[in-house]
Amino acid sequence: MRIFLLKKSAELIPTFFGITIIIFIVIHLSPGNPIDSMGTFNPNISKDALDNMKRLYHLNDPLYMQYLIWLKSLLHLNFGTSLVDGVDVIKKIADRLPVTIGINITVLILSLLISIPLGIISAIKKDSFIDKFFTFFVFSGYAMPSFWLALLLMILFGLKLHLLPISGLHSLNVKPGTLNYYIDLLKHLAIPILLGVYGSLAGFSRYIRKGIIDVFDKDFIKMMHLRNASKYQIYKHALKNAMLPLITILGLSIPGLIGGSVIMESIFAIPGMGQLFYLSAMSRDYPTIMGILTISTILTLLGNLIADIVYALIDPRIRYTDNS
Repeated sequence: MRIFLLKKSAELIPTFFGITIIIFIVIHLSPGNPIDSMGTFNPNISKDALDNMKRLYHLNDPLYMQYLIWLKSLLHLNFGTSLVDGVDVIKKIADRLPVTIGINITVLILSLLISIPLGIISAIKKDSFIDKFFTFFVFSGYAMPSFWLALLLMILFGLKLHLLPISGLHSLNVKPGTLNYYIDLLKHLAIPILLGVYGSLAGFSRYIRKGIIDVFDKDFIKMMHLRNASKYQIYKHALKNAMLPLITILGLSIPGLIGGSVIMESIFAIPGMGQLFYLSAMSRDYPTIMGILTISTILTLLGNLIADIVYALIDPRIRYTDNS
């Protein structure tokens, strides 16, 4: 297992640098730069001032030189400063990351708690009315555009019924640290979390359903039936094997903690990483964009590494291959 872990970890290093190179190139392919935008929106800035700012932020240097300068700063754990407000990128990310991580971890946990039982029941009741109903229910959430459904829920619960707030994290008249403060926070996050859970059910539940159906056709399950094993033992072994595909999709869903939040946080005005990424992209704030995408890249690679480790722990064939 130790060699397996070291091998997988070593593979992440060249992958990480390759991804950052591609991201850096793609970002700079867009026409213009943030300094030009400053001059467009503020005619009082002189051309000499704009040229000095370009030299200060190395925007006139060749692209490979800009990347090397950024990479040198990154190796010192420095993402640079924002071109928009001059604030350290790491500080801007640190202020907003807990909000996005908290929301999406809640969505992930609730999605698993709901989708795993749905997948198991659908597999046991294959092709029955219950299976078809669950299939329709979960794929409805997957098929409907999230922004459209978000607007409908905002109109229903916020404007028509006046039950839930439709933007931000807190109301203005709530004192921080009190019980009402946290209740108010939950009310603000109710609709975004509901949307996230509803949209995630299809992927998770379908993987569980398909995995259990496939496992039921395996010889070792048939042997357990012949030996009159209890249903608990059969479902326990079936679920363990069916979890392997789910581990993969869980590993790949980790970067969605940021990427999937862009639309929701923008719609509901939630001050998280998704909203920060959108605002930075609109203003071509290169350091902030690179900082956010670097964090997303690290999360992606860590997600894959965790998935590989869990695979090795659950599936003996992977562990035995490593020992050989």
